[in-house]
Amino acid sequence: MQMVLVNYWAVAAAALAGMALGMLWYGPVFGKKWQMLMGFTEESVKSMPMKPMTAMALGLVGQLVMAYVLWHSLAFANAYFQTSGVINGLMAGFWNWLGFIAPVTLGVVLWEGKSWALWTLNSGYYLASLLLMGVILGWWM
Repeated sequence: MQMVLVNYWAVAAAALAGMALGMLWYGPVFGKKWQMLMGFTEESVKSMPMKPMTAMALGLVGQLVMAYVLWHSLAFANAYFQTSGVINGLMAGFWNWLGFIAPVTLGVVLWEGKSWALWTLNSGYYLASLLLMGVILGWWM
């Protein structure tokens, strides 16, 4: 098996794409729906204890970790299938979502009493984000 070096430019691009998708997803696309499902008001959103720039910086760190780990998943998939590209990126993104994100996030419904609609909205973002990252990483691999 051939060692594949991490393409840090691809990881950074995938992380930034995930951030951009999140800004759209939780902003103009589903922001009001998410706010309603969370039970937030305009005032409660404005008075959140963490400053928006701090939250975005920490969110970027999370996106970088997710893209870096997805890179490695994709490297293993490419070695196994002896192919590379966008299709492998999509498969790696989907299977990582199905195996890790979907089951772990079910806890908000099962134990925290949140709605299935909120779970669908949030986990849908993670699915879309991992697929987008997979496309970027698969294309650059």
